[in-house]
Amino acid sequence: MQRMKNPAVLVPAAMRPIQSLMAATRTQGVPEELLELVHLRVSQINGCGFCVDAGVKNLTKAGETGERIGVVAAWRETPYYSEPERAALALAEAVTDRPAAVPDDVWDAAAAHFSEPQLAAILLTIATTNLFNRLNAPIRQQAGSW
Repeated sequence: MQRMKNPAVLVPAAMRPIQSLMAATRTQGVPEELLELVHLRVSQINGCGFCVDAGVKNLTKAGETGERIGVVAAWRETPYYSEPERAALALAEAVTDRPAAVPDDVWDAAAAHFSEPQLAAILLTIATTNLFNRLNAPIRQQAGSW
């Protein structure tokens, strides 16, 4: 059972800049599907059911295949992702799941595929997703409830 209303709903003045930040990440030439894959993977790591559900729905709406959506948690062991997507997913995992700085090899792989503005958009997507995950998981935001 959900513990309370979502903090972003309770403090609407906070939600507007977050939405602006999310919109800004979509202006740097990174494919929407890649940003959604990153969002889904980060949300899986953090155990945010609401955001995993939203990510699956957004990717489905964008025309992604069930194979690519269904195995993103095991992206290293599948042939379904391009090298740029793999680099972005590795970066997402390193930023989300490690207490230390991103390893050089992970950073270098991402930097080989993306410009600095694109890397900024990916990093901001990772950070924003982590923010939402850390708001939704503690309150037990229910999948499909927004």
